[in-house]
Amino acid sequence: MKQQVDNLQEEFTLEQINELNEIIEKYRVEPGGIIPLLKETQDLLGYLPINIQKQISDKANIPLSRIYGIVTFYSFFTMTPRGKHTVKVCLGTACYFSGGKEIAETIEGEFRVKSGETTADRIFTYETVRCLGACGLAPAIVVDGEVYGRVKPSKVKEILEKYK
Repeated sequence: MKQQVDNLQEEFTLEQINELNEIIEKYRVEPGGIIPLLKETQDLLGYLPINIQKQISDKANIPLSRIYGIVTFYSFFTMTPRGKHTVKVCLGTACYFSGGKEIAETIEGEFRVKSGETTADRIFTYETVRCLGACGLAPAIVVDGEVYGRVKPSKVKEILEKYK
């Protein structure tokens, strides 16, 4: 048990671990409490790595396979760290041919990430999408739900600076 807490402390603070234990205690006997337990844990930690799933499994007496199955089934759960902000670059036909590809390349080069990855400082999670439904604004990007249209690759850094 001490070994497991030490392993968690390599990545999470003691305060987060204590809060995690409170969340587990709150839901461990509640029928149907596994999804709220996982959601609150993800809200607390930002994601659900396998070592956290194991901790939940051990403390709540829920098979790890069941927890893992839920985490991998529902798209709103993630096992990898997410950034504070999500940046989506449209690569649909209109955006792609209007400069979307160049915007994607700019972000990938500037922030050293590929689509689906999070920057090392965990500020941005970068994704490419096939359509944002903003073809008239091509090329478009979305940052935390805010749409930016007719974006030039030279303006990407300026746009993202607002979110740092």
